[in-house]
Amino acid sequence: MSYTALYRKFRPDTFADVKGQDHIVITLKNQLKAGRIGHAYLFTGTRGTGKTTIAKIFARTVNCENPTQDGPCGECRICRAIAAGASMNVIEIDAASNNGVDNIREIVEEVSYSPAEGKYKVYIIDEVHMLSIGAFNALLKTLEEPPSYVIFILATTEVHKLPVTILSRCQRYDFKRISIETITGRMQELIAAEGVEVEEKALRYIAKTADGSMRDALSLLDQCIAFHLGRELTYDKVLDVLGAVDTEVFSRLLRYVLERDVLGCVQLLEEIVMQGRELVQFVADFTWYLRNLMLVQASDNLEDVIDMSTENLKRLKEEAAMVDMDRIVRYIRIFSELSGQIRYAAQKRILVEIALIKLCRPQMEVDQEAVLDRIRQVEEKVENGVMAAPVPSALSGMAPVMAKKEKPQIPKAIPEDVKEIVAKWPSIVGSAENPMRIYMKSAKLSLGGDNRLLMVLEDGLPSDYFMKNPENKMQLEALLSDFAGKEIQVDFQAIAERQKFEESYVDLSQIVHMEIEEEV
Repeated sequence: MSYTALYRKFRPDTFADVKGQDHIVITLKNQLKAGRIGHAYLFTGTRGTGKTTIAKIFARTVNCENPTQDGPCGECRICRAIAAGASMNVIEIDAASNNGVDNIREIVEEVSYSPAEGKYKVYIIDEVHMLSIGAFNALLKTLEEPPSYVIFILATTEVHKLPVTILSRCQRYDFKRISIETITGRMQELIAAEGVEVEEKALRYIAKTADGSMRDALSLLDQCIAFHLGRELTYDKVLDVLGAVDTEVFSRLLRYVLERDVLGCVQLLEEIVMQGRELVQFVADFTWYLRNLMLVQASDNLEDVIDMSTENLKRLKEEAAMVDMDRIVRYIRIFSELSGQIRYAAQKRILVEIALIKLCRPQMEVDQEAVLDRIRQVEEKVENGVMAAPVPSALSGMAPVMAKKEKPQIPKAIPEDVKEIVAKWPSIVGSAENPMRIYMKSAKLSLGGDNRLLMVLEDGLPSDYFMKNPENKMQLEALLSDFAGKEIQVDFQAIAERQKFEESYVDLSQIVHMEIEEEV
């Protein structure tokens, strides 16, 4: 006999077996009890939360010869026929593969025939959002005024794709994600029936990984049991099967990041890769770990919200005292962006390494969170008695900072390529993309070392955008070179907001403008 997957073998047969959807079960049971059965229902919610299961239980109950308080009796002739798939009263349709107008027209024609046995003909249309516009239009009239013996149950994971005309004709029921506790309790019942030994910690991790889906949880449990068949399923074995990483590893990684130890982060990632761990799962789990860290720092009474052992929670509280909230938010943002990129990336490891370096090197970014992190980094160095050394101008390729500037001298001659750039500056700015365009628009143009173009920018985000990011500098020089038809090199200089540009630099735009007027 062929093996039956756990989620199929233990699919609920009555309302009493359904877990985590009490608000829907109670409503449907009250409707059945009072005889207030609707003609069209819409079941919506994430995958694996019981939409199709409850639809089938409801369909059997309305046709059952001896219905009970918890649903169909399961013993009568009609219940057995529906369970065996031999009844013409319950018709299941997969809208993903039957989404055309002709498929719906067949349903409309069949609706006119009353059931040969039982009280109702129930049409369960799964993934109804996949129907075409023409199919929806063909269904509208029948859905609004079907015969008294017809019930439509529409199920979908993407309710926003349904036309408003369909939504207005249905009773809508929103299925919630199932809690970790509920999923764990259900799996404990199943493994007791199957005679399998599984650690509770392992079940809780599987439940968390399932992300509110009972079907996903049972599929993962099935996979883990099959891999370690005949042996006790422990937490470590579940991590091995799912390619996941233990919480202790995340703690080590976080401490490397807080110490800004890039080498330690990369070496730890090397260990994870060599152990055969799945990087997509690693990114998702580390993001979850950072989320727990954020919650611990936000409040002292979140033990019930955070699914973690007492030992790990104690370590998390210790780490929460080592890091500020805005830094945690920055870490979560970087890894959340990474989780959206890594799933279909060819070089997953490189993307993770870049993200870890970003965590350790806030100077790679110019947003507000990164700037605050850099300020905090300087403060830590000052507190520890370490003075930040100035960056040599020869390495940075930028104009040197002078403590005191003499009155600027008007240049005797301006190179033709620089003059051409200054004359075309408004057009060049207009061709750039944001945020570069914004910073170029506020920049002042002067003459730097070796008669090169000097861009004077306000100290802060505008100057950091070019001076801290070599790629942005190269992009700007390429843009200027396209306009000038020759290679253009640019120096940059930051200027305090209160400092007057005219007192320290020559404004080339004024000189070039005067020369143009004289030529005219």
